[in-house]
Amino acid sequence: MTSPSAPRVVGRDPLPAAVAGAWPPGAPETWLLSVSRYISAMDQGAPGKILDAEERERAAKFVRTEDQQRYTAAHMGLRELLGGYLDVEPAAVPFTREDCPGCGGPHGRPAVVGTPLHFNMSHAGDLVLFAFAGSPIGADVEKVQPVSVVDQVAQSLHPTERAELAALAAADRPAAFARCWTRKEAYLKGIGTGLSQDPAISYVGTGEESVPVGPWALTDLPTDHLASVAADSAAADGPGYAAAYALLEQAP
Repeated sequence: MTSPSAPRVVGRDPLPAAVAGAWPPGAPETWLLSVSRYISAMDQGAPGKILDAEERERAAKFVRTEDQQRYTAAHMGLRELLGGYLDVEPAAVPFTREDCPGCGGPHGRPAVVGTPLHFNMSHAGDLVLFAFAGSPIGADVEKVQPVSVVDQVAQSLHPTERAELAALAAADRPAAFARCWTRKEAYLKGIGTGLSQDPAISYVGTGEESVPVGPWALTDLPTDHLASVAADSAAADGPGYAAAYALLEQAP
């Protein structure tokens, strides 16, 4: 497992400089966004100017205000970051969908037309995580769950991961499970299947060091940095967050 740089923060750090066709720029680049802080600072007319019709329609369908705000902030932030990397206006980012690896239909991973830039996005609670790279990448952020939830959901993991968790004291299982789950979901998003693939198939480990899955390298993001970004928001509560990204490092 490599030692990653702490993610930059949308709304606090400068937007990325354009890289055009120069990807990869080196290591993957990650960003965090605090939904509550982003929404409070946002021009209320901005979504209508930046999001496309489909995004605005999807946002309007959420019943709960917090869900609508999370979707809006995530997609606004993604467009702003991609606009910086691609040197285009956020509203003009040319989104498309890759083919689904399961059925071949046009509803796989989101992508941008005509560039070697790969990206992925995840959100949980008040945080949104973005990851960008020159090869396929998946990302996941999760709130750390109480042990009662961990013990129930852990039954869906790889048998070795279940055994590793069972060997831990109850107080240590939530953090270990969160490490494992974020690695696993980042990998599954990276290959394009998401949780339509049984999470028990792949082994990523629950310990401090992740385990590569074939050509995919898994990297945990610093939990103290996640906590500091969440602590700046009005929604800071609970035991914290975990996050990881999965990067395709070589051809299978």
